[in-house]
Amino acid sequence: MPNVVKRLVPTPVGDARLIVDEAGIRRGTLVLGHGAGGGVGARDLAALAASLPGEGITVVRVEQPWKVAGKKAAPAPPTLDRAWLAALDGLPRDVPLAVGGRSAGARVACRTALDVGAAAVVALAFPLHPPGRPERSRLAELTGAGVPTLVLQGERDTFGRPEEFPAGVFELVTVPHADHGMAVPAGHDLRAVSERVVQTVLDWLGNVFAAATR
Repeated sequence: MPNVVKRLVPTPVGDARLIVDEAGIRRGTLVLGHGAGGGVGARDLAALAASLPGEGITVVRVEQPWKVAGKKAAPAPPTLDRAWLAALDGLPRDVPLAVGGRSAGARVACRTALDVGAAAVVALAFPLHPPGRPERSRLAELTGAGVPTLVLQGERDTFGRPEEFPAGVFELVTVPHADHGMAVPAGHDLRAVSERVVQTVLDWLGNVFAAATR
């Protein structure tokens, strides 16, 4: 069983909370941020935190200060980025680092990947645009990450279906039947979604971390 540590860390916009699922023999660290409508207990984030440490990858989930304070609405992107950068500042860097998250958390990870020295980004349910507003594209954040990027996108995600993403720019994996929250309609296996997310991230990060330590 992984060693789980929770602690508050100060940021310029309030305390953030880190939930660290520590691997025994570490090959790398994956830091994950949550979305604007949920928290660190989101199904995909929790599945990664439960499974990856056993494979040598420490998972750190970052609860943004607005969430820690019990507020209902997320602040503007610059505030999210400032909190994220401060929360990551004290993390050990003795193994390769990847950053990521779901929805708004994926956006933060993309915008700050180079600033934190990340080797890669894992974007879960990247919100390519608001539902029904494809003209308000956030593609530039994704393509501007500056490091290898993995996108796992639900087949029914109204914030951007897989076919809306450009080919050949990053690694894109479709999650069958899943929506933006990685939920599936009745009659489909919800466990299969978590298994696909975990195995895809594990395989991809294994290659990234191996390359980073050569």
